[in-house]
Amino acid sequence: MTAVEPEVPDPDSGLEAAAVAAKQFLEALGVSTDGPGLRDSPGRMARAYAEMLTPRSFELTTFPNDEKYDELVVVKDIPLQSLCEHHLLPFTGVAHIGYLPGERILGLSKFARVVELFARRPQVQERLTQQVATWLDDQLGPKGVGVVVEAEHSCMTLRGVRAAGAVTRTSALKGMLRTNPATRSEFLAALPGGPG
Repeated sequence: MTAVEPEVPDPDSGLEAAAVAAKQFLEALGVSTDGPGLRDSPGRMARAYAEMLTPRSFELTTFPNDEKYDELVVVKDIPLQSLCEHHLLPFTGVAHIGYLPGERILGLSKFARVVELFARRPQVQERLTQQVATWLDDQLGPKGVGVVVEAEHSCMTLRGVRAAGAVTRTSALKGMLRTNPATRSEFLAALPGGPG
């Protein structure tokens, strides 16, 4: 088992400075924080962003593939929350992951942990999708891996075009899930809204 540490600094060390900056930010936009309802908002805002930017560390639990299982494993609808790196507004949705095991299999809860590891930082959806696929490919050495992310971006729904309900879908396929049409089709058909 390998400990997986987040690649972000500890935000708790800067919470007080972040709260001061949040207060200045709000006041610069004409939002007074003097009233009882907003007095503690800068601190809450700082803690909320610290939480959204901090993945939990975890142990990468893999097991020998003693049964030589060689069929597709799909974990669907993994909840995902991240921050758009362009506007620092949330995007939320789900990730779907499939892999063809090699010598090792992954503890199923770790798929959600890996998604969180890369989602809890300023991101773009395309990079997030690729990072999860590449990390799983590197760590597991599977015969193939596929990641599909579907998310609604509040930077698109709450501002600008205000296209509420628009969902962006990205995919990253490696190994046999990329090169073998039948395996790729099997993975994509297993997903919500997929063919078949």
